[in-house]
Amino acid sequence: MLTSRMIADRPHPEVSIIVPARNEQACLAACLQSLVAQKDVDFEILLVDDDSSDQTRQIAATFAHVTVLSADPLPSRWSGKSNACFSAAKRAKGKWLLFTDADTVHAPEALAAAVQEAQAHNADMLSYSPKQDVVTLLEKVVMPNVFAELAARYETEEINEPASRLAAANGQYILVATEAYWAIGGHEAVAEDLLEDVALARLMKGSERKLRFRYEGHLVRTRMYRSLGDLVEGWSKNLYTLFPFALSLAVRRAFEFLLMIVLPILSYKTFSRGAATWAVTSGLALFILYFNFMRRIRRAHFGRLSTAMSVLGIPIFSFLLLRSLIQHKIAHEVTWKGRKYRPAGTCSGISCEVDPAAAEV
Repeated sequence: MLTSRMIADRPHPEVSIIVPARNEQACLAACLQSLVAQKDVDFEILLVDDDSSDQTRQIAATFAHVTVLSADPLPSRWSGKSNACFSAAKRAKGKWLLFTDADTVHAPEALAAAVQEAQAHNADMLSYSPKQDVVTLLEKVVMPNVFAELAARYETEEINEPASRLAAANGQYILVATEAYWAIGGHEAVAEDLLEDVALARLMKGSERKLRFRYEGHLVRTRMYRSLGDLVEGWSKNLYTLFPFALSLAVRRAFEFLLMIVLPILSYKTFSRGAATWAVTSGLALFILYFNFMRRIRRAHFGRLSTAMSVLGIPIFSFLLLRSLIQHKIAHEVTWKGRKYRPAGTCSGISCEVDPAAAEV
């Protein structure tokens, strides 16, 4: 087993772990503690401080075997995360690059297992969708709805099929061969994309390189949003890009929730009036509706409590879809981590329509 001290002295690590961080003091220590504990593989850790105004840099500096870098000056039209990742990639020494977020926590065997899996499947890019930790009531009811829709839209079997054009990745965990990363242009090629992970996956697959993507809840976990403001801001930035038909999806889900409220009332009213046939019919309709909802939610890999409570999150999910649509297509401005962006276009995981007038504000 290799220790982090031994790894720090290796001039040619197998993996360069890159962690972009902007104001991540609440979660960074847990992330870095899990990363320095990785075993059975040579690695280096590059923490990129993206102009943080909190204690992010100071926390990172307490880890002796973590190299703390400053992000390069942010170019016009670039997203902050792509710039931070690219700043570190240019300095990385590994044969593989692991891009992982500061809010992730990794099992000690995660890195070695990911490298072995990528090699076993001849994958140039391997991306995991981590287990989502949910703490507050809002997280418990909203997050399963979002990830259930993602699982339905981005089928892993189709993503992993070379003949399919569908591509996706999760920026919380992307392991990519260094040669392949530079061959597609790295983050510079997706500098304007607010969903740089999906854009990188699309480029990787478009270059006929092997892409592998799947859920992995044992090796990596994350808590994406720790406040109401972050959750609303984060999904408002992402949802329209992930779901270009956001309006129709929001309407369908809102109607679904309305039926879940109306059908029990209708069943009770008709039964109390002696209309047993109508009562049974509305009751059966409610059962089918809820059964299909639960079948969809179970694909999101959340616990029983969150799965059961997630029905309460349907109207909030619809609201977030509409808010994202408004910001992208009407206001033409989204906010994230204290920066304002003008969306560069819409990426569906298959194609991207680029707005040439898009730029960072």
